[in-house]
Amino acid sequence: MSTPPETISSFAFGGSASVFPDLVLARGHQVAKSHGARDAEHKFTSSLPVDVLVYLAIGVLVLAAWQFSRTGFFKAGDDVGYWIGVAGGVMMLMLFSYPLRKHFSFARSWGRVKWWFLVHMVLGVGGPVLILLHSTFRVGSLNATVALYSMVVVAVSGVIGRFIFARVNRGLHGEKMGLRDLQSRAGLEEDDARSRLAFASPVEARLLAFEQHELKARAGWPTYVRQVFWLPVQQWLTYRQCAKDLQQALRSLAQQHHWSASDLLKREKYSKNMVRQYLQAVTLVAQFTAYARFFSLWHVAHIPFVYLMVISAVVHVVAVHAY
Repeated sequence: MSTPPETISSFAFGGSASVFPDLVLARGHQVAKSHGARDAEHKFTSSLPVDVLVYLAIGVLVLAAWQFSRTGFFKAGDDVGYWIGVAGGVMMLMLFSYPLRKHFSFARSWGRVKWWFLVHMVLGVGGPVLILLHSTFRVGSLNATVALYSMVVVAVSGVIGRFIFARVNRGLHGEKMGLRDLQSRAGLEEDDARSRLAFASPVEARLLAFEQHELKARAGWPTYVRQVFWLPVQQWLTYRQCAKDLQQALRSLAQQHHWSASDLLKREKYSKNMVRQYLQAVTLVAQFTAYARFFSLWHVAHIPFVYLMVISAVVHVVAVHAY
């Protein structure tokens, strides 16, 4: 990020009238380049694209398995189909190595948990895809039907769980640290006598109102549901309003101080980027408790289907080898 030609705001500090109200570098260039700030920016901008890529990859794998099953190259009961099923079953069985590593003391020295979780996710995708391929996307006997559909439910539940887990694994402390970085850079900390957004008071008021409303919301499921599903929409609407007000304020300043078009565009970009990151930081902090509650609820619902899948899979394997 390059430093703008003017870096201290006369409208925030009462200095020379020729300088630019800089949101991003209000605390100095070293603050904007701090590790915390960079980590916060990365966290706030990278999560959704990664999620989209993961779910697209899963969709492509399932579609490829379905297309291959249509070729007639094998059937569920022949040798090829049988060993595909065995491979998928072994991968599903290996899924239990992650909770083993995580919860049992004798397994604490078996490497870092995050790598086990990564393997758990890979197995949780690969195993069900191979089982679907083994079944050729058809069901026959009752026990096979129960085993297949319980596996599908567990797999879909696992994808949902991964989405929620990604939003709680950084921890509330990490989310609040990210928010404090951005508060410092915008001058919106509680001990600041005057915000760096004083040149655009409607923006300052909206950001503070958004933060106060969401971070002090009454705890309970109505609030959790709203914060998970509706808060991102509120965040976007607030950003659009702030961007409009910023644009008006900066264009007024541009006329007063004869900024060039390129300077105005650069300053609008810096200002809008800070507002967007700040709103995202507030949203992440507000959503943390909501996602933590949803994760607990997901865990309660997920476990019974895991047991059903295991029992029905054992019955299916016994039936296949007995008859």
